[in-house]
Amino acid sequence: MEIVHYPHPALRWKSCPVTRINAALKSTVREMFELMYEAMGVGLAANQVALPFRFFIINISGDPELTDEEFVFLNPEITNRSGTVEGEEGCLSVPQLYGQVQRAESLTVSAYDLEGEGFQMDLDELPCRVVQHENDHLEGVMFFDRMSDTDRKELEPGIDEFETIFRHCQATGDCDSDEELARQLGSLERNGLGG
Repeated sequence: MEIVHYPHPALRWKSCPVTRINAALKSTVREMFELMYEAMGVGLAANQVALPFRFFIINISGDPELTDEEFVFLNPEITNRSGTVEGEEGCLSVPQLYGQVQRAESLTVSAYDLEGEGFQMDLDELPCRVVQHENDHLEGVMFFDRMSDTDRKELEPGIDEFETIFRHCQATGDCDSDEELARQLGSLERNGLGG
């Protein structure tokens, strides 16, 4: 498992619901936390490791020692968005690129944990922003899609560079084609994790 970079097709994939909580899912979540910490991140969505399922993980502290700060959101639903606030965001799928994004100032999120228990959180500040960013991934939306046209123009050379690197990798045969990657995602979607 690895964190995929833009424009990997998984990052534009609209995720399907998690229907089974099994050993494969629990093991995947653990591995995702390890990858997230290695990459110095605070959140990671399943799409970012090329899995087409509706879940993401967060640990706002970014500290692997603080396991009580680790949260898993299966099939999340965001409700009660209110206010707007602008802040800087980056993404582990486009490392070193940052931009200003407008988000809701507070929200309520409902989801299931790895025990299949439903929970609800009222969030603001950084946790609120991270949950919105990760939830966007599940819809195939990147943070720069939400930036103003002016701000996004500044990021375009960096985005183009990720595209060039990815296409070169495909041209040399070191990466699968978009069609093959889409086929793999579709197969995972049909068969489920560990299926």
